[in-house]
Amino acid sequence: MTPETLKPTKPISRLRRECINRAFAITCASVAILAAGVLLVLIVSIAIDGARYLSWTFLTENAHYLPDQSGFFNAVVGSLWICIVCALTALPIGIGAAIYLNEFAPRSRFTRFIQLNISNLAGVPSVVYGLIGLAVFVSFFNIFNSSSPVYATPTSPNSIFYLGLPFGRSVLAGGLTLALVVLPVVIIATQEALRAVPNSLREGSLALGSTRWQTVRRMILPAALPGIMTGSILSLSRAIGETAPILVVGASLYYTAIPANLLDSYSAMPVQIYAWAGDTNPEFHKLAASGIVVLLAVLLTFNAAAIFIRAKFQRPLS
Repeated sequence: MTPETLKPTKPISRLRRECINRAFAITCASVAILAAGVLLVLIVSIAIDGARYLSWTFLTENAHYLPDQSGFFNAVVGSLWICIVCALTALPIGIGAAIYLNEFAPRSRFTRFIQLNISNLAGVPSVVYGLIGLAVFVSFFNIFNSSSPVYATPTSPNSIFYLGLPFGRSVLAGGLTLALVVLPVVIIATQEALRAVPNSLREGSLALGSTRWQTVRRMILPAALPGIMTGSILSLSRAIGETAPILVVGASLYYTAIPANLLDSYSAMPVQIYAWAGDTNPEFHKLAASGIVVLLAVLLTFNAAAIFIRAKFQRPLS
C-alpha cells in the first residue's frame, strides 16, 4: 500500500451531513405522500363511480343480467365459503409446520433445503398455484372417472358436506387452491413470530424440567400468539382478494346462485368484479366499482382485526 492510500480522508462536515439527512427525509416523505395521494384519488374515483349502485339491496341480492337488478350477495357468500375452506386447511398445516421446523426439527441440510423452498414458494405467482390446483384438486390427474367429463360438477344431494371424487370446479377445489397460495406465507409469518420469542424463555423452561413440547405449548405459543394470528389474518385477506387461481380452477363468471355444498359451483368477489368490468355495458362497470368498494371494506376489516388482535394480546405480555 502506498502512503497516498493510507492518507486519512477528510471528514464530512456537520452541515453537509445535516443537509444530506434532510434531503433524504424530504425525498422519503415526498414519495410516501405521492403514493398515498394516488391511492386516495383511486379510492375516491371508484367510490364516486360505484355510489349509484352501492346500497343495501346491492349487498342482499344475487347477480343478475340486468344492472338495476344485480347484486353482490352470491359473490360475498362464495368468497366466504372458499375462505373458510382455505383457513381450515392452510392455518393448521402452516402453523404446525412452522412449529416443527422452528422448535423440533434438527438443524441439518435437509431442513435448510426445506426452508429455502418454502421461502421460494412464497414468491411464486398465484396463477401457478391455480394450474396446480386444476391438475390436482379439480381433476385428480384425471385418474377417477376418466371416461366422463371430469370438470362437470356432479349432481349434489342436499347435504352441505357432500363429497365426491374428483372435486371438479367446486368450492372445495377453489378453497384448497387458495390454501396452497397462502400456505408458505403462513409458515414464514409463524416462524418469524416464534423467532421473536426470547431464547431465555425456552432455556428457563427447560432448566426447570419441562419437556420441549411443554415449553412450546405453555411458554412459546402464548408469547408468539399475536404475531401468529396477525400473519394468519393477513394471509386470509390476501386469499380473499386473489382472482387468477380461482379463475383457473373454475370460479364461474356468471353464477347467480349461492353454493349449496362443498362440490357446488360458486362465484367470488374478485371474479364477479372481473366479469362486470369486462362487460360491454357501461352500467356494469359502475357495478364493478361498487363491488370494489365492498371488497376494500372487507380487506380493511381483516386488517383492522389483525391490528386489534395484536394489540389485545400484547398487553398482558408487555
